[in-house]
Amino acid sequence: MKPNRLLKWLAIAAIAFGLLTVISGGRALFGGEAARAELGNIVPFVLWFNFIAGFVYVAAGAALLLAKPGAAKLALLLAVTTVVVFLAFIAHVVSGGAYEMRTVGALAIRSLFWIVVAAFALRTAKMLSARSHAS
Repeated sequence: MKPNRLLKWLAIAAIAFGLLTVISGGRALFGGEAARAELGNIVPFVLWFNFIAGFVYVAAGAALLLAKPGAAKLALLLAVTTVVVFLAFIAHVVSGGAYEMRTVGALAIRSLFWIVVAAFALRTAKMLSARSHAS
């Protein structure tokens, strides 16, 4: 598969991932006590980060899809901030804070996804830049 085609599929996945994140985070944050009770031991800073980041996922996905300048750097920013939140979450867990195991999995998936997207987007941007300078 060509780099541009794969990057477009990753961009579409980022948009879908972002929309699902906003919907689920919004339900958890604004759905009332019953919605929160279903979730168990939520970690508020993780929930708020994921909800806000969901909007950025959509923007980053759209920027990647449209090959906008800075899209790869936005993907990198998402990768870095997600890993930082994951590390803060680990500190919360180690210090005895309540949590759900699904949060571990979700943060691992989000971190891995954005690391892959950022690495691929930066590599593709570098390749395209090299091609344009060679012409």
